[in-house]
Amino acid sequence: MQGGENRFNGEAIEAWNGALDEVEKADGPKALVTIGTGKFYSNGLDLEYMQTEAAGGPQNYLSKVLAIMERVLTFPTYTVAAMNGHAFGAGAQIAVAHDTRIMRTERGYFCLPEIDMKAPLHPGMTAILKARLPHQTAHEVIVTGTRYGGEHARERNIVDEALPEEAVLPRAIEVAQAYAEKAHPVMRTLKEGMYRETIAALRSQM
Repeated sequence: MQGGENRFNGEAIEAWNGALDEVEKADGPKALVTIGTGKFYSNGLDLEYMQTEAAGGPQNYLSKVLAIMERVLTFPTYTVAAMNGHAFGAGAQIAVAHDTRIMRTERGYFCLPEIDMKAPLHPGMTAILKARLPHQTAHEVIVTGTRYGGEHARERNIVDEALPEEAVLPRAIEVAQAYAEKAHPVMRTLKEGMYRETIAALRSQM
């Protein structure tokens, strides 16, 4: 991801889908690794862009972001989030949708700030957290708005590994390579079987 805070604006939505299309269409063993730039993995929704005519209205915009979360959740290859920095809101949720999450230790927080913003979560966003995190951790993440550094996030089973910055991407690629031979359309079918309720929630209206 490239672009400042790596929020989901129109350009980012197009880039995400383009990258997912590219990996999905590639032949042979393959896997997906995502990483941000600078101090952000992704800072989530772009609330300013959401209000523009280009976004097509808040509901249309949100549906496009949720569709990307669904694609990652059910992607037909192994997926790894290399969390180079802050993952807030929808940025945290897209990370959670990956099969494995590796976060840097020195800088960057994982956080769902909606409780402090006094804002509701879309049912699909709540469903992803419930499906992919331990129940008590998901409750804590949503209700407290805690900012988790890498080591704290690992303790709470939000991420699988917490490593120094320079080790995050190499380790993510190593994990992805280990499962690249598993890539197959049946992986999507298997994931869809695991997450039917989550998928239904992601496709629902507020």
